[in-house]
Amino acid sequence: MRPRIPIAMAPALHLGTQAQLRIGYVTLTDAAPLIVADALGLFAAAGVRVHLSPERSWAGLRDKVAFGALEAAHMLAPMAVALAIGAGGLKRRLDVTLRMSRNGNTFVLSHALANAVQGYAAPLGAKAFAAALHARAEDGMPPPTLGIVFPHSSHNYLVREWLASGGLDPDHDCRMVVVPPPQMARALGDGAIEGFCAGEPWGSHAVALGVGRFAFTTGDIWPDHPEKVLAFAEDLAAREPDAVVAATAAVIEAQRWLVDPDNRAAATALLAQRAFPTLASATIGAVLAGQVAAPPGGLPHQLPHPTRFDPGAPPSAEWAARWYAAMRRWGHLPAGASEADARAPWRPDLWQRAAGRLAPLPHASTAAPKEPRA
Repeated sequence: MRPRIPIAMAPALHLGTQAQLRIGYVTLTDAAPLIVADALGLFAAAGVRVHLSPERSWAGLRDKVAFGALEAAHMLAPMAVALAIGAGGLKRRLDVTLRMSRNGNTFVLSHALANAVQGYAAPLGAKAFAAALHARAEDGMPPPTLGIVFPHSSHNYLVREWLASGGLDPDHDCRMVVVPPPQMARALGDGAIEGFCAGEPWGSHAVALGVGRFAFTTGDIWPDHPEKVLAFAEDLAAREPDAVVAATAAVIEAQRWLVDPDNRAAATALLAQRAFPTLASATIGAVLAGQVAAPPGGLPHQLPHPTRFDPGAPPSAEWAARWYAAMRRWGHLPAGASEADARAPWRPDLWQRAAGRLAPLPHASTAAPKEPRA
């Protein structure tokens, strides 16, 4: 059943020589606003034609946005910062028009590594994990290999912060490798990695398969941290502002639909059909209910800081400053990088124009999330 669509009906927008906006995403639960906007006709109702393009990896998505194969993308917030300052060898000034989600990443350990911690109740403490790694090292074992989804990601920076809080050096006491999110559970089960941090539902998938044990979420490190954003390719907002605003309005409306508990069952079925056809519906439903899926013979784990879709807050340059500071801490800034460049992509003005096309949300918040705990 389709929701009421309060976006003002508009004729299809002419996008220069482009027939439609091509928007990329990685198959994650927090891509749901794009999938919902497409499935429920919200892009069409806003007057913009969109083609969604599922991408295999964050690196591939970044390159396609940078070189013009995509007009927009569901994107890691630190990736937009990295592109703005030229980290990773590419420099592009994107336009970030909304925060698509908060939280949403789970850290999962192999059973062998979890057992080395000698029993814990989630969330796993960094000091207990550090003690287990020191004991392994004394037994002559190498540092564990941990999967992250991309070098410039909340996953990398928040896991590094967590490791450091336990007295570990992420660059020496662990081996961090990049694995695309949909491949994490298989890599863990095959023994290629001993733990990983990835966006849902892939952590829940590993737990439900019985190949890993839930440890914590990135929301336990920085509650309600900014996670994914909607980012448009360089100069598109200047050339086609109406298309950018229309697409942003459609995604905001999809976020509103997703936060309504009455739509949870429909959202689960929609994501199972369009994004995760090989996953159990119970795994997808658990994530949307704010849980990590149940292990075999167990119960789901309720999260204090689950995936949240955020229709009431414009993008804030303060989030960019936070990720910029993390890049500086870990030596990831290129020569000549500036915080001003990192902040430049964040466009609350475009969000305001898009939100202005919709009925007001009660209790809308423009506050940035709280800083991580010391």
